[in-house]
Amino acid sequence: MTGPITVIIPTLNAARQLPRTLASLSRADGLIREVIVADGGSRDATLDIAEAAGCTLISGEPNRARLFRLAAAQAKGRWLLFLHQGAVLGDGWSDEVQNFFAMPDVRRRAAVFRLAFAGSRRALFWARLRTRLTKLPRGDQGLLISRFLYDAIGGYQDLKEFEDADIIRRVGAKRLVFLKTEIVASASRYKRREGIGRSMALIARGWLGADPVDLARAQRSATR
Repeated sequence: MTGPITVIIPTLNAARQLPRTLASLSRADGLIREVIVADGGSRDATLDIAEAAGCTLISGEPNRARLFRLAAAQAKGRWLLFLHQGAVLGDGWSDEVQNFFAMPDVRRRAAVFRLAFAGSRRALFWARLRTRLTKLPRGDQGLLISRFLYDAIGGYQDLKEFEDADIIRRVGAKRLVFLKTEIVASASRYKRREGIGRSMALIARGWLGADPVDLARAQRSATR
């Protein structure tokens, strides 16, 4: 019996990162039906690695939202797990997902993992604090969503950026579950010294009901 999850990973020259992501997915206890690698034009060994691992390969423009949309349209699973390039799921993730699936009316819910960085404790502290208080997870945290809910909210939109904040806005805080299992992302694009004042301002805006896409823009500005 095949599993219920289609994993979708957009890639662009991910030969150094993809093996770690695929290795973390191997600890899935039969949950995964297929892994779709949606490539935006890699010129390294990304496609060779994906093919050797038995992934389904599709190609498109180097735009993450469009690659997500393209792969989701072809996915066969009843659940979709969207991961960013290089994301590594922690041990025990499949057990927690099984528990999540046992929740009442779970097809009307979505879930994200707990963010972890390979380094940069200060950046991780502020990233986690903002996520907890604003209820706005980063795209790095992955998104596990039922096909039913994905279709009901219109899926990923054709955006150039902030596609993750946009879909989280449409999922809504009441339908979003924060899992305890960590997902490790690279901290290379986050500053190690984010200003406390800027971080607290973002948190306050979240409390006051700021739009998630506006907050995502402000978060990006804070980490440049």
